[in-house]
Amino acid sequence: MRNTVTPSSAPARTGLPTARAVDHYGFTVPRLDEAVTFFTDVLGGELCYREGPVEDRRGDWMTRKLGVHPRARAHVALVRLGPRTNLELFEYTAPDQVASPPGPDDVGGHHLALVVADLDAAEERLRRADAVRLGPAAPGASRRWLLTPWGSLLSLSEPGRPDGRRYCPTPTPYANPVARALGLIGTEHVSYTVADLDAATAFFTDVLGAELVEGPRDTQKRPGDHRPPGAGSTRRALLRTGPTANCELVQSTARTPGPRPPRNSDVGGHHLAFYVDDVDAAAAYLGRHQGVELMGEPETIAHGPIAGDRWLYFRTPIGIQMEIINMPDGSLPYESQTSARRATPGALRWHDRP
Repeated sequence: MRNTVTPSSAPARTGLPTARAVDHYGFTVPRLDEAVTFFTDVLGGELCYREGPVEDRRGDWMTRKLGVHPRARAHVALVRLGPRTNLELFEYTAPDQVASPPGPDDVGGHHLALVVADLDAAEERLRRADAVRLGPAAPGASRRWLLTPWGSLLSLSEPGRPDGRRYCPTPTPYANPVARALGLIGTEHVSYTVADLDAATAFFTDVLGAELVEGPRDTQKRPGDHRPPGAGSTRRALLRTGPTANCELVQSTARTPGPRPPRNSDVGGHHLAFYVDDVDAAAAYLGRHQGVELMGEPETIAHGPIAGDRWLYFRTPIGIQMEIINMPDGSLPYESQTSARRATPGALRWHDRP
């Protein structure tokens, strides 16, 4: 079946120049092998490549480009989860690493929201596999919460009703028997807990060009709306970030100010990456915005499984680290070693609505 693409009927907006889509979600985990096994063997993802160690034994490249201790080192894996989502997983060793991730109410808290064909069947399969820690079963709940073996938060829900604004994953042929058995359809959104919801929403809409779908507003707790333990905030916003992704922003309700958001090298560290056609033009645009800190200059990877990738990290005034990248998909070195492939935007543009 061919995918049909409908150009957005919304008026053209300014935003990140040449942006196509969200490229990947980056997460730092305590044990890379464990995370790769979980996302592939339990959730049905496909491992595309691994690389590392990424390090600079004498200089300050790790600090300038990644914002971590100069002697930090990282191993990386890219897992494709469902038809549209890339997960970039990191395991760091660093002299100043923080090993405890932020909680869901803390600034820097985050989770992935996944969509499955049958919520009860998916939950039962995960319980039988004894691969995650699930919350108490709540018949009729619209969303189920679970913890990965290393303590990251995920949620499961069934497909929502398309409303023309938010991205709604739809069933496609399953990538493998594990995904088919779980009934995994895709990722509905990524969620970030922020210190200032209004400022974060404004950054996403005014600077990045995201489309506001809901909020910022106080939401009423409804029957079947079971939040994860400790997640007390009901003030949130949902944004459409390109053609194939949503982002939820949640107001932190931590009673005491916590530490700064986690760095890349801390367990629970994370970043949000956007695919752009022109990294240099996007970087020049971002550099003109107050509070945005470009982490060096754009550079192109010369060796390894994704040689040819042009990329740049940047810090934002809302505490979420981000990245802009351009990948020469179809000619990346890892493609000669596996049939697995990164999810790409293809011909989609930022305001297309597939």
